[in-house]
Amino acid sequence: MHIPDAFIPIWQGAIYWVIALVFTAFALKWAKTEMNEEKLPLIAVLAAGIFALQSFNLPVSMGTSGHLVGGALAAIILGSPFAAVFILTMVLIVQGVLFGDGGVTTMGANIINMGLIGGFVGFYSFRLLMRAAGNVAVAGFIAAWLACLVPALACAVELFLAGTFPLKEGLVAMGLYYAIIGVIEGIVTVAAIYLIASVRPDLLDTGIKPLKGV
Repeated sequence: MHIPDAFIPIWQGAIYWVIALVFTAFALKWAKTEMNEEKLPLIAVLAAGIFALQSFNLPVSMGTSGHLVGGALAAIILGSPFAAVFILTMVLIVQGVLFGDGGVTTMGANIINMGLIGGFVGFYSFRLLMRAAGNVAVAGFIAAWLACLVPALACAVELFLAGTFPLKEGLVAMGLYYAIIGVIEGIVTVAAIYLIASVRPDLLDTGIKPLKGV
């Protein structure tokens, strides 16, 4: 899902960068307010874990790759979609600048897809499903699956608007692969929630109190 340079025209990349910077500013405000000595190690662990999870790339088609995203994981555990924007922005900068995984001109689009869309879809899907089902495993799995699939579809639309490849083929390729990858993402997300809940439940901020199903 890391869009490389030249896959999107510079002027479109600039628009995505502006949108990404606006939400990154809100994410920095969240970090300034919420980040403390207790949460800092958890944020660091999540960033490192998401970086590692995204390092396992599988070719999808037409120059793109498939991998776990981690937006829902960060947003659910830290209790805010802006946590996902904050962490994914750091991860994507390191990946793009130091490792060439994803372009610099297209980094705004990558931040929007994985941090913004992934974080907001994952967080609010989790909240709604918790209210409806009241079960962490069900809510976490579905929310993480959606937070993996929806950004992939958004990526396909962006590449269509850029004239890189056709919309139908892009949606089918990205949708199919990420629907499968999303299953793994859901399992990893639920496992992480349960692990943290069993070891340090005081650090878990799901936005639903009390936490049911753990």
